[in-house]
Amino acid sequence: MSDAHLINGTRDDGRAAGARRAVTAAFAVNGAVIATISVRTPSLKLDHGLAEGSLGLLSALFGVAALAAMQLAGRLAARTGSAWLVRAASAALPLALLGVGLARETGWLGAAMLAAGALNGLLDVGMNAHAVTVERVAHRPIMNGCHAAWSIGAVAGSLAGGAAAQAGMSLAGHFAALAALVTPTALVASRWLLPAAADRRSLRSADDHSVPRERRAGWTRRVVLLGGLGAAVLTCEGAVITWSGVYLHESRGASLGAAALGFIAFTACQTAGRLAGDRLAERHPARVLVRAGAGTAAAGLVAVVATPWPVLAITGFALMGVGLATPLPLIYSAAGHAGAGKDGAGAAAAVARFTTMTYAGILLAPPLIGRVAQVLGLTWTLALLVPLLATVAWTAPAAMRTTSRSADTTPVGPPTGRPDESGATTAA
Repeated sequence: MSDAHLINGTRDDGRAAGARRAVTAAFAVNGAVIATISVRTPSLKLDHGLAEGSLGLLSALFGVAALAAMQLAGRLAARTGSAWLVRAASAALPLALLGVGLARETGWLGAAMLAAGALNGLLDVGMNAHAVTVERVAHRPIMNGCHAAWSIGAVAGSLAGGAAAQAGMSLAGHFAALAALVTPTALVASRWLLPAAADRRSLRSADDHSVPRERRAGWTRRVVLLGGLGAAVLTCEGAVITWSGVYLHESRGASLGAAALGFIAFTACQTAGRLAGDRLAERHPARVLVRAGAGTAAAGLVAVVATPWPVLAITGFALMGVGLATPLPLIYSAAGHAGAGKDGAGAAAAVARFTTMTYAGILLAPPLIGRVAQVLGLTWTLALLVPLLATVAWTAPAAMRTTSRSADTTPVGPPTGRPDESGATTAA
């Protein structure tokens, strides 16, 4: 019996559609909260009189806590269902952010950042794992739309945070308003998430009734390869987020206002691409889309570093946004399905391992790029990312291919003849 028949013994497309909207809302919540933390960081620095080193330590605490929580998230999701993880973490994360706003002493501030980071790690794994489950139940790709919702939530959170900062609103007041809006919304939306049976149908293997499948999932070669691809994609994305403005201003002579257009163009095009990504994934194999996306992003980056004119460099960043729209969601989906097996029990573990690798990439990439840029200059440093994108394009077909030699790496695909989320077609 496939995952599409988990609810009352019959396929429930309405329940799957509701779960899709619910998990998409969780992605939007996460994007809004993370953007709020980012845009109010200058206020946090001023309120607490933090030096750059102390502020960097707080950011590191958030990241380390997220990475540590991801190690537990897969096991928790496998035991209790990813819906529980999404429900608890999406409701609690805004409250942890409120704790950051209310903290008056450095010790309490550090504790609040640890809590927020841990909850973010749990939510990151939970919502991506649940999105994989919804894909298995609905037999259609949804991951691009989910990641588009994250971007839209981030834009909304940034705009609201900027307005709050401009109005002189305190961190506590701003974060309290966010929690009052987001926490009830997350709790209500989570009612439509799929039950635990949808992604925890068989925790134990047929030959070993004492070992949960999630514990035996391990760091498979395929999940590690997909994690490497995801980390490479996020390294390039992190480079644009952190360094596009600096590059346009200092290396191409753009004004400060015009320098911001590089990131804006990248984000707008990436979000638009993700809104169309699921429709593309229904028509084309994932491996083809990942290869085409990485190649397009590489072409955009070549334009960025090769042109002396800021307008063309901004156009290059926009082209990178188009190219990097679909690869990460599709690789996320492939990693989840690679670990899921036919019963879906290992999806959360695979997503947790994959997320750990990609999260580490986006944390380490910006400072590493800065170090290299001190030696080679920012233009040549960004140029070094072109071969990285080319490697993603070259490796994608092998990494995204479904293998039939093991049930652990064969996702439950859609109806006959349609490409599944990992890029293969299913047999009748």
